[in-house]
Amino acid sequence: MSDNNHKKLFYGSCFALITTALSFSIRAGILPQLGEELNLSAEQLGYINSMWFLGFPISMVVGGLIYHSVGGKRIMQFAFLAHAVGIIMTIYSGSYVGLLISTLLIGLGNGCTEAACNPMIADAFEGNTMSKMMNRFHMWFPGGIVLGSLISKFMTDGGFGWESQIWVILLPTLVYAYLFYGEEFPEAKTQEEASIASNVKAMISPLFIFMMICMALTAISEFGPQQWVGLILSKSGAQPMLILALVTGLMAVARFFGGDMVKKFDQTGVLLGSSVLATIGVFLFSTQTGAMAYVAAIFFALGVAYFWPNMIGFIADKIPKSGAFGMSIVGAIGMFSSSIFQPIIGSWIDADKVTAAASGLTGDELELVAGQATLGTMVTFPAILIVLFTILLFWVRKIKAESTTA
Repeated sequence: MSDNNHKKLFYGSCFALITTALSFSIRAGILPQLGEELNLSAEQLGYINSMWFLGFPISMVVGGLIYHSVGGKRIMQFAFLAHAVGIIMTIYSGSYVGLLISTLLIGLGNGCTEAACNPMIADAFEGNTMSKMMNRFHMWFPGGIVLGSLISKFMTDGGFGWESQIWVILLPTLVYAYLFYGEEFPEAKTQEEASIASNVKAMISPLFIFMMICMALTAISEFGPQQWVGLILSKSGAQPMLILALVTGLMAVARFFGGDMVKKFDQTGVLLGSSVLATIGVFLFSTQTGAMAYVAAIFFALGVAYFWPNMIGFIADKIPKSGAFGMSIVGAIGMFSSSIFQPIIGSWIDADKVTAAASGLTGDELELVAGQATLGTMVTFPAILIVLFTILLFWVRKIKAESTTA
């Protein structure tokens, strides 16, 4: 296949991930308007949001299973259909049930993007180039969130209705459909990668199971604090939207240079360093207020930036026989972990509020003290990863040494 083919597929993948990011950030931005216009409760809005997270892992797992039998091209055709119908349904459904279905469809489209594009990049590129392209592909999730947040803010401030903002999500959807049109996806590098039996055999290895545990912890280390930190730090004098923009903007920039980091330190070294920075970032979030919250955001962003792309890249590079199915399973574990832990983190906040209230605190002070206590508990996630990634570093070195002497 030509370099031009690989470039078009890669750029198409980036626009598909921008679609995912816009569906995440713009939908979050219009939730208050949706709730008010359709008279929806916070619980109903929560269920609508949960459909996004539900559709994602379902289509990731199914897409990974069928990637080599039906092909990445057909998976992306389904992604386009799910995205387009989901976006149009969101605008015209006008009902709670319609929004549940439309959000589920968008989630399915998002999961298909991960299921098709991760193995495509792994098959199209080799070695350090693959790591570089994997990081640059994944930079468009935080990058797209920054774009979506700004678009939503300017359109809301400019008096545009929520329907106009949803139409914006259709633009990158049409671009990726155009870029993928007529292009063939690359073949698997080996027949073993295309065999589900071989994939499953590789996935029941100790290293793959170890990486699944790590993925659950890296995902919650990233998405856990990110979901709650704005709510908590708004009581400390910091601006939540500025913190979100700083975190996602830095993550996008860091991922652009991810290939260079992997070339210098390997995925194992990058993941270990990331867990140290993430631990420092969450610890600072749990202890600092005001201007120092932005310093915490810098450490946190540089820490979590490399988690997701390099966990996927590690599977593609170090456990290649797990194939597209292995990459999809690891990604799905990350999403399931995020959805499972969100209510648990919420219960920690509730318990810490009771404790803070018992000590006589009220109002914003109570919210801040309880929130920071919960963030203090969340430090546990990246701290455990420091230990696990140290083990991984020596484990991989041992495997390399044994393969060299064999």
